[in-house]
Amino acid sequence: MIRVLLADDEHLIRGALAQMLELEDDLSVVAQAATGDEAIAACRRDAPDVAVLDLQMPGLDGLEVAERLHRELPEVACMIVTSHGRPGHLKRALAVGVRGFLPKTTSAVTLAEVVRTVHAGGRHVDPELAAEAIAAGDTPLTPREADVLEAAADGSPVDRVAGRVHLSPGTVRNYLSTAAAKLGAANRHEAVATARRMGWIS
Repeated sequence: MIRVLLADDEHLIRGALAQMLELEDDLSVVAQAATGDEAIAACRRDAPDVAVLDLQMPGLDGLEVAERLHRELPEVACMIVTSHGRPGHLKRALAVGVRGFLPKTTSAVTLAEVVRTVHAGGRHVDPELAAEAIAAGDTPLTPREADVLEAAADGSPVDRVAGRVHLSPGTVRNYLSTAAAKLGAANRHEAVATARRMGWIS
């Protein structure tokens, strides 16, 4: 019996997934979570074989949960199921040890098969998402530019952003200007929108 954790902040979706997986003879949903922190606590408590994680959750997102689990509980195989399958998200997921990456439009049959695949040590990435990621290429942003752009995403003044990332306002302006230029954006707001659309920032 493969023990499964489901983590999704949308109760209806999580409940539907649980019901679908419980119909399989070899799968058992041993825990459910609505936030990233709950997912990590449930993995420590219930020792699932596979964690099926929503990408976007309150607190820690699915990628952050997967990264923590990969480090602290490597025996738990992680999958991401998302309605926001951006190329950057897929690349980050693979980098932190995620073994399955699927859109929420996936059928119940495919989801169950992928749970079995990752439990057996395999990997499965939705072909369409993989093709998009290859076509998009790597992010043109340096890690620091991405950090500063993400810190500025809520439209805060440069001084406040500088405090968040522990840089001078002048340096922050330079990073924002460079990031916007690399993304072909007229300003930092356009740059944030582009980087988010590609999954290069959260």
